[in-house]
Amino acid sequence: MAQIRIRNVRKDFGAFNAVKSSTFTIEDGEFFMLLGPSGCGKTTTLRMMAGLELPTSGEIFIDGEEVGQKPASQRDIAFVFQMFALYPHMNVGRNIAYPLHSQGMPRAEVRRRVDEVARILGISDILDRPVGGLSGGDRQRVALGRAIVRDPKAFLMDEPLGALDAEFREHMSLELRALHDRMGATTVYVTHDQLEAMQMGDKIVVMNHGVVEQFGVPQDIYDWPATRFVAQFIGSPPMNFLGFHGMLGKGTTSVTLDGAQFEVPALQEGAHGDLIFGVRPEHVHLDDAAPYRGRVIATEYLGTTQIVTLDTPLGPVKTRVASHRAIRAGDTTGLRFDARTITLFSAETGRALQSHGNAGGLRHG
Repeated sequence: MAQIRIRNVRKDFGAFNAVKSSTFTIEDGEFFMLLGPSGCGKTTTLRMMAGLELPTSGEIFIDGEEVGQKPASQRDIAFVFQMFALYPHMNVGRNIAYPLHSQGMPRAEVRRRVDEVARILGISDILDRPVGGLSGGDRQRVALGRAIVRDPKAFLMDEPLGALDAEFREHMSLELRALHDRMGATTVYVTHDQLEAMQMGDKIVVMNHGVVEQFGVPQDIYDWPATRFVAQFIGSPPMNFLGFHGMLGKGTTSVTLDGAQFEVPALQEGAHGDLIFGVRPEHVHLDDAAPYRGRVIATEYLGTTQIVTLDTPLGPVKTRVASHRAIRAGDTTGLRFDARTITLFSAETGRALQSHGNAGGLRHG
């Protein structure tokens, strides 16, 4: 397996800039997620790693070798697509074996590798079946088997579970992560599903409009978003945002919202003008004694919890509370926020004004 380094990689399609000077490192053996909305540049980035697209500028290193201008055939990687791309005229075993036969590998070695991969994926009993009659999950396993059997330096996966229904997708995501852990493979996985990224990834790159907004471990990205976009894209419900006007110096540890003062983590840099106060729903508490007030306008029951939406002087706020708590539309209550979890953003740039150690808050434009 191998480390993959992306250094100042840019990709233009004519006048359209799809990826803007991206830089990050995927360590050997990591399960690495490329996350973002449609059109953000994540699939283009993956295709440049694979050699299916060549970068306009920048460098791509796989296992220490610069491969940015080399074709896919010279990179020793395996690609798994969302559409399984299986050969319909071949059975399961021949589909898995095809890459090895193409390399001229001896038949005995091919059979050994196919049997081993089939055992790992739990499909030994269907090797002789045609792929046309397989379920979506089995077809995905065959596609994975065809990638694994080559024993490449890295696996690149472009939304491989996107065609599956929600329940089976969750099951397969657990299987895929367990497979990764058994093999110790370097895996790069593209998804637009933030829950999938948080559940499966060792590290996450969050992209938007071709820009790497942030990269780091899932918990740091969730707790300390580097930009307003990251805070809004990750989390369900997303972070609450309250707009206010102020003048804050470097090191500031409190802000005033509609006459109520709140403690915040110390600012890494000063700011003035239009600012944004961000807090996750689970860090908002209903407290009748708190001075900042809100009126309940909606409740959503989710089994053990409920999402309560309140109208406040600076905008709507959502909080997650126990489902057994009696809350009715029209109720008025105070809101208290966990001081250590608050993030302040510049309304102009969208950047966070605090730095939180190893939160990985790097943004490349």
